[in-house]
Amino acid sequence: MTRHDCCSIGFKEWSVICAALAAGRQALILRKGGIAEGAVGFRVAHDNFWLYPTQYHQAAQSVTSDAGPFLAAAAAEVPSPGLIRLRHWCRVEQVLEITNLAAIERLGSFHIWSPATVEQRFHYREPGLFGLIVRVYKTAGGVEIREEPRFAGCRSWVEFGEALPLTGVEPVMSDQAFADYRLALANEFARLQ
Repeated sequence: MTRHDCCSIGFKEWSVICAALAAGRQALILRKGGIAEGAVGFRVAHDNFWLYPTQYHQAAQSVTSDAGPFLAAAAAEVPSPGLIRLRHWCRVEQVLEITNLAAIERLGSFHIWSPATVEQRFHYREPGLFGLIVRVYKTAGGVEIREEPRFAGCRSWVEFGEALPLTGVEPVMSDQAFADYRLALANEFARLQ
């Protein structure tokens, strides 16, 4: 399975994207970075993390028209106020620095961001995006923790302050499905590099 048994890092992501990752619809996270990351911008600071679902900046028009089931799944998973529900853990398998808008547009079948969101995020501050190819794992039961003020704001990474146990982790994609996804994505990405 994994070589980890606990993790203290969270990666804030739209809950609809977390739902798509959890369903195996995608294994690619596109990231520009949050305001709290300053002038340096986003960096892949950790190679594994809990998916921290958030509604921050999420809007139905920011995802593709076929993302309805993931919006519904995300809405069904909203925890009680003041709580964070962590159910999925990710291991970063590869990081892509995407500096060509045409290349990211060609990757549209690998994620659920709308074309307008891709373009807007690509051009924010400096042109470019990061693509994190992640292996997503479902945990048995997950973990609920209290939300703290220090977690708030437009940031990617959150340190929980305690190592949260990873129990009963199972990949959401089979080994073969994940290998096929990575190969198809690599082939598409390579065409425009």
